[in-house]
Amino acid sequence: METSTPALMTDHYELTMISAALKDGTASRSCVFEVFARRLPTGRRYGVVAGTGRLIELIRDFRFDPAEVDYLRTAGVVDETTAKWLADYRFTGDIEGYAEGELFFPGSPILTVTGTFAECVVLETLILSVLNHDSAIAAAAARMVTAARGRPIIEMGSRRTHEHAAVAAARASYLAGFASTSNLAAGRAYGIPTTGTSAHAFTLLHDDEPTAFGSQVAALGKNTTLLVDTYDISQGIRNAIAVAGPDLRAVRIDSGDLSVLAQQSRELLDSLGATETKIVVSGDMDEYSIATLAAEPVDMYGAGTAVVTGSGAPTAGLVYKLVEVEGRPVVKRSENKATVGGRKVAVRRHKPTGTAIEEIIYSQGVPDHQAGDRLLQRTFIQAGEVQAMPALPESREHLRQCLISIPWEGLKLSAGDPAIPVVIVPTA
Repeated sequence: METSTPALMTDHYELTMISAALKDGTASRSCVFEVFARRLPTGRRYGVVAGTGRLIELIRDFRFDPAEVDYLRTAGVVDETTAKWLADYRFTGDIEGYAEGELFFPGSPILTVTGTFAECVVLETLILSVLNHDSAIAAAAARMVTAARGRPIIEMGSRRTHEHAAVAAARASYLAGFASTSNLAAGRAYGIPTTGTSAHAFTLLHDDEPTAFGSQVAALGKNTTLLVDTYDISQGIRNAIAVAGPDLRAVRIDSGDLSVLAQQSRELLDSLGATETKIVVSGDMDEYSIATLAAEPVDMYGAGTAVVTGSGAPTAGLVYKLVEVEGRPVVKRSENKATVGGRKVAVRRHKPTGTAIEEIIYSQGVPDHQAGDRLLQRTFIQAGEVQAMPALPESREHLRQCLISIPWEGLKLSAGDPAIPVVIVPTA
């Protein structure tokens, strides 16, 4: 759960617009803003909505405290009228959107924010910061989960990102299907299972490897994982089994040619009678390296840098655009950045077998429902009041079902078209 007030996540330019709108009387105009992606990151066939649960809590608690207002006034960012408006700010509008864990495609209206211009535009940076980060992490993690083919993955990237982003990344990875995280703050905040083992420093601390292993087993028992590649991997495995016995839970390999080493390690463990000892591999794992190990005797993966940086796509590319003013559609016509005006309603169409075949987006229209259609948007905030939100495990299961529903080609790691086509029905 978030604990800090995020008001100064607001950008300077948002307050510039609010100040001007308050002065000319347009700040109170009824508006609709939408969050969507113009395109998916290169090589991706779907996006994953993530961070909604965090975001709604942040919007609920979004306040400018007196010290923040004083700073903005003293720094000359806002005038007295705007300062007073900020001091009294509460979001009183409506927010609808795709469920957390839902798949999205180019043009999908994944979040719709309705209210006055001022109360909606002040949230732009916060909304995009949360959704762009978490959705990027979840999409990368989902691809890794698919590549792992049912084998568990541990999220262990906290040392490769900002301390607050590390917690959000652990949450998004778990949403996408990771089994656990090494981040204890995420475990405490979101109930995510935590796990971890020692690093090379612990082995180097001791006079020799058997002593280090013995210390770890004495403290944690045999249901632990011993890191065996500090020196020589084969000897490390022999030392591990000699110390812990053949019922040691697991060994971890963090370097080298993991394909070859996994095979050799499995053969050695079996020859030592440790047939149930698992093999965990880590070390700059991404969806492609995980996929190359599909046929190897690997039992679990550890992913760090790649997952917390979106595996090459650190942002989901989401934008926040004004699409309606006082019930009138408005559009941006800039080259390559044109928008479709009007509030959107989206449905996912399926075959009788449950396979998704297309997403249909209606602009200022009523969906033409057919059998197998699923309405994608849900109400999160109504008249400023937060509605019941799904728990993280429920969103995790929702994503799992969504991935099952798309055609198998959509799960490929190779570049290609979006998993399903998107049809936009324009304003009548």
